[in-house]
Amino acid sequence: MTDTERDGEDRQGLSYYPWWLDNLADDVTLEGAAMNGTARGPEAVRAIVVTARTLYEFQDFSYAGDFGDNGFLEIYESSIQGEPLKVVVTVTRNTAGQAQDLAVLHRPRNALLLFSRLMHKKFAGTPLAEHFLTDES
Repeated sequence: MTDTERDGEDRQGLSYYPWWLDNLADDVTLEGAAMNGTARGPEAVRAIVVTARTLYEFQDFSYAGDFGDNGFLEIYESSIQGEPLKVVVTVTRNTAGQAQDLAVLHRPRNALLLFSRLMHKKFAGTPLAEHFLTDES
């Protein structure tokens, strides 16, 4: 499905919902190219993922599915404030099938930096802000 074929709800509402977001391990971790350090725990990881999705203008998936014995992979294109963005998300499941380790790659660099700064603004005044770039960084 091309972007022009998407209806307004898909483009604005991001109808895809990742299964793993409601199945996070108690000690889940999230790392990303746009982040400083590692976010730990389901509350922090969920807050970051949900907030990140509010910045995406759309998600155009080329793949979302299992890989290997314990992995799940998402590959999609998006944009943030008109800047094209490509994203790869890897999810590693623990033995209970819960999302244990998440890694997110945003590219190109200019969009990654914009994303990180916008995330910092969204989390300003909270401990999660330290994972993202300030406007001065």
